[in-house]
Amino acid sequence: MAEKKYLAVKEKMEADLLRFKEQLAQIRDMSSEENRREGSPYGKKEEEAAETAEIENRWALEKRVLEQITEYENALKKFEKGNYGICEMCGQQIAPERLEAVPHAKLCISCKAAKAKEAKGFAA
Repeated sequence: MAEKKYLAVKEKMEADLLRFKEQLAQIRDMSSEENRREGSPYGKKEEEAAETAEIENRWALEKRVLEQITEYENALKKFEKGNYGICEMCGQQIAPERLEAVPHAKLCISCKAAKAKEAKGFAA
C-alpha cells in the first residue's frame, strides 16, 4: 500500500541515489588526479597549506555524500520491507508532505522536533 502511495517519492530517491553515487565517483576521480599533480606556483608552506585544505574539504564532501547514499539506501530498503513512511520513534505515519521534502526521513515532524529539543538540552 505504502509503495503505491509513495511511488513518485521512491523514483525520486532512486534518481537522487544515482546522482549521489556519480558525485562520489567524481570526488574520488578528482582525488586521484590531484595526487598525480606536480609543483605549485606557491612557496612550499603555502602549497602544503592549500593542499591540506583541499584534502580536508574533499574528505568532508566525500563523507557527506557517503552519508546521503546510506540514508537513501536505508529508505529504499524500507520500501522493500513495506515499512517506508513509518516514524522510527512513535510508529505513526510520517506526513506525505514531509516525505516529499525529505524522502529519507526516519521521524515524523513531532518526534523530530522532540529529538531536536532533547539534543539542545530541553527535555520534553
